[in-house]
Amino acid sequence: MKTIQKTAISAAAVALLTGLACSSAFAEEAAAEAPEPSPVTANVTVTNNYIYRGITQSNYKPAVQGGFDYAHESGFYIGNWNSSISWVSDAKIATSAPVEMDFYGGFKKDLIAEGFASDFGILQYYYPTSGTIAGSINPNTTELYVAQNATFGPVTGFLKFSYALSNTFAFANSTGSSYLDLTGNYDTGFWGITANAHVGMQRIAGQYYQGGQASASYTDWKLGLTKDFGGGLSLAAAYVGTNVKQGSGLYANTYGQSTVNGRNAGGQTGLVSLTKTF
Repeated sequence: MKTIQKTAISAAAVALLTGLACSSAFAEEAAAEAPEPSPVTANVTVTNNYIYRGITQSNYKPAVQGGFDYAHESGFYIGNWNSSISWVSDAKIATSAPVEMDFYGGFKKDLIAEGFASDFGILQYYYPTSGTIAGSINPNTTELYVAQNATFGPVTGFLKFSYALSNTFAFANSTGSSYLDLTGNYDTGFWGITANAHVGMQRIAGQYYQGGQASASYTDWKLGLTKDFGGGLSLAAAYVGTNVKQGSGLYANTYGQSTVNGRNAGGQTGLVSLTKTF
C-alpha cells in the first residue's frame, strides 16, 4: 500500500512539474511574441471649447484636435498637434486662419532619479493664414521650454517654464514673454478618476496699458477631474478662469479678453473633452 502511494505521489509530482514547465515555456513564448510598445502614439480630442493658458481660442465654441508623437528610447522626441480655432480671424489678423498647428521636439529623461523626468524642448505655434490684413502682427510664435516632472506615489506633476523667441501670439514687441506652469494630478484610486489642478502665469513683454489692468500679463487656473475608461479613452471635465479684467481694453478682439460677441475670453467657464489615444 505504501509503495503504491509513493508511486502515485511521484506520478502526480512528475505531472505537476511537467505542467509547470509547459506553462513556463508557454509564458516565455507568449512574452517573446508580445510586440514591443510602439514609439509612435496618436491622439484625437473633441472639446466644447478650446482653452489655452486660460484664454478661449475658439470663441467658446467646440473644437476638434489631434496629433502624434514619436519618442525614442534615448529620450529624444518630436511631435505635432493641431486644433480648430477662430481667434486669429476674430481678431482681424487675417480673413481666414481656422487651424493652429504646433510642431515640437526635445529631450525627456529621468536625469535626477526614477520618476523625475527632466524635459527640454522647442515649440513652434504655426497659424496658416490667408488674406492677412495690413498692419496686423504675425501670430506665429516660437518658444523654448524646460520642465521638471515629479512622481510621489499617486501624485504626479510638473513645473514648466516657457520663453518666447519671437513676438507672442500677435502682440507687438513681445519677444521675451514667458509662461510659468505648475500642474499637479492625484490618482484617487477610485473608478479610474484622477483629480487635476493647475495655475499658470503668462507674462507678455513690452505691453503696458492705462486703465483697468496695468499690463497684458495675467494668471490662469484650472480645477478638474479625468476619468480613464481604459483602452486609451478618457473623459475630462474642468472649471477654468483667469484674472483678465473685462472692459480693461486688453486683448481687444485678439488673443485675450474680448471675443467677437463681447464675452470675456479669459472668463471663468466649464470645459469638457473626450480623448482617444492610439
